[in-house]
Amino acid sequence: MKFVQQLSTLFLSSGDLIADRRYAWAQDCEAKGDLHAAAELLLQALELTPGYASAWFALGEIREKLSDRTGAIDAFTKARDADPDDRHGAVLNLIRLGANAPADLPPAYVRALFDHYASAFDKALTEGLGYQAPALLFAAVKKACETTGQPARFRAMLDLGCGTGLAGAVFRPVVDRLVGMDLSPRMIEQARAKALYDRLEVLDMLGFLTEEAAQADYDLIVAADVFVYLPDLAPVAAAAARVLAPGGVFAFTVERQPGDGVILGPALRYAHGADHVRTAIECSGLHLLSLDTVATRTEKGLPVPGLVAVAQVPSS
Repeated sequence: MKFVQQLSTLFLSSGDLIADRRYAWAQDCEAKGDLHAAAELLLQALELTPGYASAWFALGEIREKLSDRTGAIDAFTKARDADPDDRHGAVLNLIRLGANAPADLPPAYVRALFDHYASAFDKALTEGLGYQAPALLFAAVKKACETTGQPARFRAMLDLGCGTGLAGAVFRPVVDRLVGMDLSPRMIEQARAKALYDRLEVLDMLGFLTEEAAQADYDLIVAADVFVYLPDLAPVAAAAARVLAPGGVFAFTVERQPGDGVILGPALRYAHGADHVRTAIECSGLHLLSLDTVATRTEKGLPVPGLVAVAQVPSS
């Protein structure tokens, strides 16, 4: 099962039965390989309902397959404009095609994506993609504790983008109080059913960290493959530093690209260069303890290059 990519399956009705039928026929033509017929049917649907976001998005995908980059950009732009929340993630395709600068993913897109996959998330990652981020994070944190001479036992841990609780399950035995947050209500429902967390919240990362900043109560924050949806790690690293107690540890994984900056990959996830990670940590006032090359998952049978970082708030 291929997981975490754009929501080409997301359907937002136009409100016009005939237009919706044209859209359905277009999907059938695309599945059969007749891209020109699919594009024509979508244009017919759009003549009936010009603000039909799903049809514009599907047309953008088809035009790109037909090597019509200009037409694809126009269609994705119209899809984004037709749905201000951008639940299809049209802006990601505009970034990938070079028409927009890198930006945070639309919250409504991320929420829709993970709400859609929540019930199948664990099986898709662990069985289909060989997901290892939680185990790699745990090993990196344990090693860092051994290096610094502190016990690998934590009074309070925050699991950023906790999802269904895969990281929470790994860290729970060494944590007294476990807090998780995620943007997706359905992922939180899955996590709550596991009875791992002392507290769970539905909120975006920066919003949650801002609310928690007054307490500075956590001595461990982890983020397992969450920052693949952020182009710039500096804001979240700085926000995490503000909620960590002195000596607190911040550990996370990202996908890695060989250059220095950030790129949006074909799977619509951001990959970060090692220098970007180092700079984000240093600018936040944290001390980098380790930055190691890993592979947190496989795709199409191949390991996806990644990094696991562990940083610490100076104890003073």
